[in-house]
Amino acid sequence: MKKRFLLELLRKYGMLIILLCIIIVISILSDRFLTLSNFLVITRQVTINGIVAAGMTVVILSGGIDLSVGAVIALSGALSAGLLASTNNWLLGILMGLFMGALFGAFNGVLVAHPKLPPFIVTLATMALARGLTLVYTGGRPILVNNEIYESIGGGYIRGVPVPVVIMAVIYVLMYIVLKNHRFGRLVYAIGGNEEACRLSGINVERVKIGIYTLSGLMAGLTGVVLTSRLISAQPTAGSGYELDAIAAVILGGTSLSGGQGHIGGTIIGAFIIGVLSNGLNLLNVSPFYQDVAKGLVILMAVLLDRLLYATGSVQKGVVS
Repeated sequence: MKKRFLLELLRKYGMLIILLCIIIVISILSDRFLTLSNFLVITRQVTINGIVAAGMTVVILSGGIDLSVGAVIALSGALSAGLLASTNNWLLGILMGLFMGALFGAFNGVLVAHPKLPPFIVTLATMALARGLTLVYTGGRPILVNNEIYESIGGGYIRGVPVPVVIMAVIYVLMYIVLKNHRFGRLVYAIGGNEEACRLSGINVERVKIGIYTLSGLMAGLTGVVLTSRLISAQPTAGSGYELDAIAAVILGGTSLSGGQGHIGGTIIGAFIIGVLSNGLNLLNVSPFYQDVAKGLVILMAVLLDRLLYATGSVQKGVVS
């Protein structure tokens, strides 16, 4: 009985325990880690991956994947900064970034839903498309931002809390409510669990999928705006590799790659594992050449432990039943 209880506890809170262990180890090795200023640095860094990972969570819950988010971040940021530079209207700049992200997401959704193309292939192609359009639009040069209101999105504070952190917190609260209580959230889980059964029961799977990928694109567009504001420029190479960090955060959070299983709360823990680890390695002056190796090993061990605990818990339940 105690063994089952312990396994269930570890299965539910295993990633949180791993996060706490990483924090304890780094705080012992570096006295600069557990400070308020460093905590603000970590949370600000985590917001970029956290926001795009929120959209990725919904996609993976449905049994899909979105490899285009990194390139969409770059394109959305570039168009947002470009419109801002030509009009000096911060609201138009923000809306352009959000619109372009949602548009690319909807484009992915249509291709996945109606011709029923594999999400991996579709989003791999649109990743190249978005990256190419970004380079064409920018000419390979950054677009500078010069607007105080726009700059405050990525660099401002609300009562001492960074604005990006507030934005991320609002997004996760809304995502939690939608996935837990809204019909759309229940359909996301249902499609990820058994898409064919959903279709046979009369659910418009194609429409839901378009909505799912549109939401992912919207989160990528918002990330592009926040990142552009934070850097005070739109970089043509922005977002490179962000799709992999987002997928890693989602998987670390306990969401199954096969879909239908997971929760949004785990994703933010996964994002913090990656963020805390990166920050700690920098404080410890670990060479960048070894940082990716260390992060890869920690992520691999964490996921293996999580899957092992889940499998063990399932076996125990099966034996009891």
